[in-house]
Amino acid sequence: MRLDHLSFAVGPDGLAKTTARLSRLLGATFVDGGVHPRFGTRNMVMPLKWRQYIEVVEVLDHPASDKAPFGQAVRARSDLGGGWLGWVIAVDDIATVEHRIGRHAVQGNRHRPDGYNLQWKQIGVKGFQADPQLPFVISWDVPAEEHPSQSAPSDIQLAALEIAGDPHRVADWLGEPALEALEDLEVRWVAPNGTPGVVAAQFSTPNGVVRV
Repeated sequence: MRLDHLSFAVGPDGLAKTTARLSRLLGATFVDGGVHPRFGTRNMVMPLKWRQYIEVVEVLDHPASDKAPFGQAVRARSDLGGGWLGWVIAVDDIATVEHRIGRHAVQGNRHRPDGYNLQWKQIGVKGFQADPQLPFVISWDVPAEEHPSQSAPSDIQLAALEIAGDPHRVADWLGEPALEALEDLEVRWVAPNGTPGVVAAQFSTPNGVVRV
């Protein structure tokens, strides 16, 4: 397991203005990621170092967004004003996670503007909906060079995460490897004061350290 990406739900300003604000903070630009037809969402992506990235995601006016758990989660977070949605772990073999969680992974895809159909399997979004401190898990079905982190060069590194929650809860759900996926980061677990989940992320940028 390794940390793959962080998801950020748009606020009331919408996708373009939300990504513009984050771009100004981090000193880098987002690229258009395209549409998730199965989930009724679309995103923009900022590559980071070490095969990681940020996605800013927006729910679409589409029936899939009402049915798909991911679309529901994005809508719920955006309705609260937007912000960090969650953290996502990548695995090579998702069957082990399916066995542990007790359900099957679902197919995901994203149609990029260049016509490429990015594909993966994911699991755990329902667990994340119930308890946002939990990550969900993804297994990519594309060549390494098509991973979203490879869409542009990056000088930005995710350095730290603040998560409102309990690492023991995460370990109970996904096992110790879920926590090991965070070993290269400084992780501050804080007691939830309201909804658990990602509180903030800290990035090392050419212009210094930025907390979002």
